[in-house]
Amino acid sequence: MNFITAEELLQKIDAGEQFSIIDVREKEEVANGIIPGAKHIPLGQIETSFDQIDQTVPQYIVCKAGGRSAMACEILEENGYTVTNIVGGMQEWEGELQF
Repeated sequence: MNFITAEELLQKIDAGEQFSIIDVREKEEVANGIIPGAKHIPLGQIETSFDQIDQTVPQYIVCKAGGRSAMACEILEENGYTVTNIVGGMQEWEGELQF
């Protein structure tokens, strides 16, 4: 599993790199803001949502602090996805939020 900081992710977004972001927090948490363009798939639904996840681009996975995203990364990696865990999660995110 690869790791990236929220600050490094923001730099990749600003550079226009091609990837997807998946937010695995619960609906109530996402109501407080999500990274613009991120797809919301709660951790408990990851295994039944493979058809919604593009296997041709890297996936960056975020949660509140990094624990649930690490679990999601393991599941996705076992199923052939290229994944990176966002260390510190949304607690470390200082970029824009979408509501």
